Amino acid sequence: MPSTVHPFVRLWRGYLRRHLWWILFGAFLMTVEGGTVGVLAWMLEPMFDLVFVEGRASAVVWVGAAILALFIVRGMAGVAQRVVMSRVAYLASSRIQQDLLSHVLRLDAAYFSRHSPGQLIERVQGDVQAIQTMWVQMITGVGRDAMALISLMIVAISVDPVWTAVAIVGAPLLIAPSLILQRYIRRKAFRLRDIAGRRTTRLDEIFHGITPIRLNAMESYQEERFRLATEDMVRAVIRTQAGQATVPALVDFAIGFGFFAVLLYGGPQIIAGEKTVGEFMSFFTAMSLAFQPMRRLANTAGAWQTMNASLERIYSLHDTVPTIIDPVTPAAARPETTEIVFDGVTLAYGDNPVLRGVDFTVPEGTTTALVGLSGAGKSTIFNVLTRMVDPESGVVTIGGHNIQDYALRDLRGLFSVVSQDTLLFDETLRENLLLGRGDLSESRLQDALKAAHVTEFVSELPAGLDTPAGPRGSNLSGGQRQRVAIARALLRDTPILLLDEATSALDTKSERLVQDALNHLSQRRTTLVIAHRLSTIREADQILVLDKGRVAERGTHDELLAQGGLYTQLHSMQFGTDQT
Repeated sequence: MPSTVHPFVRLWRGYLRRHLWWILFGAFLMTVEGGTVGVLAWMLEPMFDLVFVEGRASAVVWVGAAILALFIVRGMAGVAQRVVMSRVAYLASSRIQQDLLSHVLRLDAAYFSRHSPGQLIERVQGDVQAIQTMWVQMITGVGRDAMALISLMIVAISVDPVWTAVAIVGAPLLIAPSLILQRYIRRKAFRLRDIAGRRTTRLDEIFHGITPIRLNAMESYQEERFRLATEDMVRAVIRTQAGQATVPALVDFAIGFGFFAVLLYGGPQIIAGEKTVGEFMSFFTAMSLAFQPMRRLANTAGAWQTMNASLERIYSLHDTVPTIIDPVTPAAARPETTEIVFDGVTLAYGDNPVLRGVDFTVPEGTTTALVGLSGAGKSTIFNVLTRMVDPESGVVTIGGHNIQDYALRDLRGLFSVVSQDTLLFDETLRENLLLGRGDLSESRLQDALKAAHVTEFVSELPAGLDTPAGPRGSNLSGGQRQRVAIARALLRDTPILLLDEATSALDTKSERLVQDALNHLSQRRTTLVIAHRLSTIREADQILVLDKGRVAERGTHDELLAQGGLYTQLHSMQFGTDQT
């Protein structure tokens, strides 16, 4: 349920309050910087009356020195407060990004099917950076300009309260148009952030799919899609900027009207000698200097709406609650056995049933293969077993305990997964193997490399294990990536092994090496295999044939062939009817 607390209040409580003393120090510096503007306007009265009108030479030095000191203090305070507030902004925004990523990593798998990577990148990076920029611009500007405006208005009132009232007579007329503009800017800011997310998605798809784009001559098509997304973003930016620019324009109209009214009212008083030239210059300068702070503060109101839009997007993500969570009282981290049991498991994605009462048992230390046509439910069984998704009914147990009784970290710590889409990071091979673990000895690492046949190609790489794998492992061949994944699984050393089409995309030589490594990896482990190549599972202890979300057949390779059912049909499609 979305929070009813204002996003900025949540920002303050969660991230800014811990920097309270730095913020107060920055506010003090802003007060000094802004206050010097009012003192400068006040100093013009003695400068004109004592120096220019009365001609006192002795006043030149102290008036000039005082004005010089004001500018020095203003400059030093301005630099210091920007450094302090920037420090707060970057520390807070970095923490927000870290917390957001931590939260996103724990969301349900279904969330990622509804939201593209580009949208999530824009939430974690783009929206937070927008807040960071706005914070630096707004807070440093608001504090300084507000103090400057207050001090200048004090000077103006001290010269003549009536003149001041006449000067700001048009200000109340700004309220209604400003409120309308605030709502307009907020709507456009929301749309801008959404378009930015879609544009980032376009780039993400292009860069990840650069090879098929080239092979299918899709460059022009992708360029056009990106051009349209960019044009949408440009239009959204222009509309948002136009709304923000209109607010200070309204201030210009009001101030211009105020100056005109003051000249009509105060001009005759100066001509009559009721007011001195110094008083008028002090008032005129105070109001003139107040012009820019008023415009900037008005512009800040539009920026505030833009920041609010990003804050609401961030906290809407933060308020998304995962449904797959740890139990209140978790079971022991490691079960006594790794026997896996599916009992009446059903699952549907929307209106599409995927699993329909699946029942099977995988005894500890055995290998079970899952075969069937695409969409039969093989990958979904893996997702249910690892709690990427929870079933609607039925129970899955490991070692006699419902998998929902385990802490997620402990449950997933039971599995090593080797799939056809091996995930390698753009880091060195060593980092891809160790994944931050510092408890692995060099001898254990070398044993895993040898067992996975990684040593056969590492010696040929420019820097050995310190060679970068490239984006998504692009510096390695498919077989090499698979062998690295197997070595990683050996180092992980978990009791259950999940193999998802681990050799389906490999050439004959690579398949032989990888299959040999997989055989070594599966020894003494409870293993589930998803396979399209039936030749790789002939020795499995049992084979489950899935059809439309049900276990249609089960048995060994020879038993299933003897039944002459669906497995026999699959086998015939691959090898011909005369082979067993």
